[in-house]
Amino acid sequence: MAFIRWSFLAIAAACAACPGPASGEGSFPYKYRASELANGLKVVAVPMDSPGLVAYWTIVRTGSRDEVEPGKSGFAHFFEHMMFRGTRKYPAPVYEDIVTGLGAAANAYTTDDYTAYHLQFAKEGLETVMAIESDRFRNLDYSEEAFQTEAGAIYGEYRKSVTQPFFFLEEKLRDTAYNVHTYKHTTMGFEADVKAMPGGYQYSRSFFERFYRPENTTLLIVGDVDPSTIFALAKKYYGDWQPGYTPSLVKPEPPQQGERYAEVSYPGPTLPILTVAYHGTALDPGNRDFAAARLLEDLAFGQSSPLYNKLVLEEQKVEFLYANFPLNRDAPLFEVSAMVKKMEDIPYVREEISRTLENFKTEPIDPARLEAVKSHDKYGFLMRLDAPNRVAEALARFIGVAGGVDVVDQLFCQMQQVTPQDIMRATKKYFDASRRTVVVLKGVQR
Repeated sequence: MAFIRWSFLAIAAACAACPGPASGEGSFPYKYRASELANGLKVVAVPMDSPGLVAYWTIVRTGSRDEVEPGKSGFAHFFEHMMFRGTRKYPAPVYEDIVTGLGAAANAYTTDDYTAYHLQFAKEGLETVMAIESDRFRNLDYSEEAFQTEAGAIYGEYRKSVTQPFFFLEEKLRDTAYNVHTYKHTTMGFEADVKAMPGGYQYSRSFFERFYRPENTTLLIVGDVDPSTIFALAKKYYGDWQPGYTPSLVKPEPPQQGERYAEVSYPGPTLPILTVAYHGTALDPGNRDFAAARLLEDLAFGQSSPLYNKLVLEEQKVEFLYANFPLNRDAPLFEVSAMVKKMEDIPYVREEISRTLENFKTEPIDPARLEAVKSHDKYGFLMRLDAPNRVAEALARFIGVAGGVDVVDQLFCQMQQVTPQDIMRATKKYFDASRRTVVVLKGVQR
């Protein structure tokens, strides 16, 4: 049975659970409808003014976090590639010809928590896309030889990735900060596992059977669409997809008991990079502390922040400074990174980052600045929602991590309620030295 959601209804329900005055405005501006098939497949339709244009996203709620078996990291990313190998009905060349004939381009990406497959095309091609996409998600077919060829190519992609300083640093950071949780490895996987992947053909089949199931998947279709038509087509083409999802038993990371430090040497020319990371918390739209931490990303380290102005513009000791407090299914790292112009300035920059966070623990932020950051964050989000593919891209993480669209308004509602005292409390909660991991990347000085 389909159900309808209006942005103002979602925000009203969310704000009813938030103490304090509500903003009264939704942050997701489009009406949408959602339905669930008997096999568990969720379908979300977002009509918008985009004459003749449709974005079609398939979101599988499996990412590198689900790779719990020792020696098997990297398979979520592997399937991002293998899903283009085709089926008996639509072999890869046939699939590619159909997509090209529609004037579309099929692509995909993998994250810690989900894998997303997407196309954008003229609305006349909707049923054709339904046919070919449903077939590959139900009937993916590949030989052991094709598997080994792709696995070898993926190892080549891994070797290319490690030529990038930030990937090099991220690998070291995750390996240092996590002991048991699967966020310990990047989406690419541990190098030894990726290198050994050509021998994992049988395992790959079991991976597909466990995770690529309807109850672990959401169709997100945005643009010049009629929801009733979409739901009917989804039932027609996906209705016989058999359920059978088996979730991974992901071990929670134990609380960190003290600061960790690591250095990594990059074998090439680069300025040094400093990352200061803290164990954060999973996406929780009802958690005021989480909402406050999201705002702290810009308040403390954004381009309008005093620290950015000092380190980047005035003193010019730092090439760039940024923070990333991500939306994840499990507790991620809240990261602050700086590319520093001189190695000898690393201790100074690290101390400035720590000093800034300590100040936020004890000194209330100016309410006017807090409101300005809230407004910038909200309307920055809205400004990105100007085309079907951009709307789908913005929603994909919320669906992949939390399972639905309602969380958008719920999270922005909480953020609108955040006070200077909330910022202080969240900073004390998440940015304690015992939760901290520091990694310094050194390279050949330019």
